[in-house]
Amino acid sequence: MDDIEEVGHNCESGFVWILHKKKKEHTFNKLNQAVSYDTEVTAFVEKGKMKKVTGVKIKDMSLVEVYVDDSSADKVTIKADTGLSDTHDAAVFALGE
Repeated sequence: MDDIEEVGHNCESGFVWILHKKKKEHTFNKLNQAVSYDTEVTAFVEKGKMKKVTGVKIKDMSLVEVYVDDSSADKVTIKADTGLSDTHDAAVFALGE
């Protein structure tokens, strides 16, 4: 990601943030899915999970949670603000994909 202005992490709360100069769009080729990132992306992180995500959209839905279940570390589940969720092989999110 280019044009990053600031990245931060509060170790106590798990709060992370990224500030960009402009909105970004990325297509995950193996999913044929475009994702847009606002100029400010935030989340609370803990082992295997990002929750209360802001600034990330898939189609017209806001992404609110991403997690990996301990019993199936090769699967990633994403959850939208609508309550819909989907699980994918972790490999589709690898760098360069």
